[in-house]
Amino acid sequence: MIPIEHIHPMLVHFPIVFFLTLAALDSVAVFRGASITGRSAVGNIAAGLAVLSALGAISAFALGDAALEIAQAGGFMSEVGEIHETLGTVTVVLFSAWAALRVYLWMKDITISGAKVWMMLLVEAGGAAIVLTTAFYGGTLVYELGVNVARAAQ
Repeated sequence: MIPIEHIHPMLVHFPIVFFLTLAALDSVAVFRGASITGRSAVGNIAAGLAVLSALGAISAFALGDAALEIAQAGGFMSEVGEIHETLGTVTVVLFSAWAALRVYLWMKDITISGAKVWMMLLVEAGGAAIVLTTAFYGGTLVYELGVNVARAAQ
């Protein structure tokens, strides 16, 4: 059986990839003049990616919380862990809210245009920045501090 603290690093890649793909898809679509909301082809995919991003973030957060508790029970204590946890919380809240908005726009078949589309791209750029910053601190925990990982045999 896989130790619970090892499941978090396996899951974190999904919300990262789904959200970055969503931001890239929407950006390309907007620059090509396509609709990114409602029941358009891109709107369908975008709503799905937003939901997958949120579900992945929720799963990664729950298991990350458990992994941090295991690390702390083993004596780990660092400000990096707290920063990563706070950023994870922000990521979950933002991705969940974004997914709810995208699903609402999809369900009601609402097409957004004009300046609002550019605002959506700015929000997604911010979401991409947050998830990448969260990932940076997670990488620091593993690669620099060795949290919940065994050292390689020399």
